[in-house]
Amino acid sequence: MQLTAYRAWLFDLDGVITPTAEVHMRAWADMFNTFLSSRGIDERYRDDDYFRHVDGKPRYDGVRDFLRSRDIELPEGTPDDDPHQETVCGLGNRKNAVFNDILQRDGVTAYPGSVALLDQLRDLGLEVAVVSSSRNAVEVLRAAGLSDRFEVVVDGNVARDHGLRGKPAPDTYEFASDELGVPHEHSIVIEDALSGVAAGAAGAFGLVVGVDRGVGERELIRAGADVVVSDLAELMNA
Repeated sequence: MQLTAYRAWLFDLDGVITPTAEVHMRAWADMFNTFLSSRGIDERYRDDDYFRHVDGKPRYDGVRDFLRSRDIELPEGTPDDDPHQETVCGLGNRKNAVFNDILQRDGVTAYPGSVALLDQLRDLGLEVAVVSSSRNAVEVLRAAGLSDRFEVVVDGNVARDHGLRGKPAPDTYEFASDELGVPHEHSIVIEDALSGVAAGAAGAFGLVVGVDRGVGERELIRAGADVVVSDLAELMNA
């Protein structure tokens, strides 16, 4: 694999560049388990619920999918809902508040292998972008000291403002490639979430790389990954 075979490298953020997927997992578990307990429901939110229903999706989509898995119906609400409201948007906002509390308290350090790859791509003069479903992507990049690495950041806010469908649709990755001025077939998508890998596979991209941070190589390939690695430094050695 030649790094220069792809002119644009489109990175998911959480779980690919930074270990914030772990922070998201903790925030989702805290929010959902508190909610379930308040309704007298014994069945707890589990780690596999994160990978199956939440990982990589826009926040409110994750809430809807998890609630559907437990046959729970709530009003949709609006994005302005108070985090204490028991609506889809209220629960999503509650999770976001928990996430920000953890991020501010504990901070975040990028994966060394990911930073090393970004360094090499910069030295080669290749284009890079972050494509994240999260609306906290800018804050996470700032906390990790990587704000200056990416001219293009397509996050949940950009998707909302431009009417882009969230992952597993390919819209946000296509938008990032277009913003960089690179044809989709000359761009590479790098993802750790099944929904994100599916988004890459749904577009006409040159390559989709799955990063196995716990989902499993077989599942990532099944979702559409062409290559699976456990650390991005492996791409430097390919």
